[in-house]
Amino acid sequence: MKNVQVSIEVCLACMVECEKCSTECLTMQGHEECVKLCRDCADICALCARLYARGSKFADALCALCVKCCEDCANECKKHDMECCKKCAEACTKCAEACKM
Repeated sequence: MKNVQVSIEVCLACMVECEKCSTECLTMQGHEECVKLCRDCADICALCARLYARGSKFADALCALCVKCCEDCANECKKHDMECCKKCAEACTKCAEACKM
């Protein structure tokens, strides 16, 4: 059984790191895909947390998408040697793992 509170907290933490990373990478050449994925991931994580918080019957389905988005975002961020990208990749990996449970 999924621990809903943990899922909410991990999704929100991931959202924050993705927002920070996309903002910092916005002006960096070669980081366009990173910015796009971070923005998508932040939005999906935020919505996932909201659906879990309200007990939506769609939360688990969105969580499956969240896993894919977080994995893609983590893989992209791992390509960059910036502190924000490292933190984002770590948060995305944790979120993907939590949403798989």
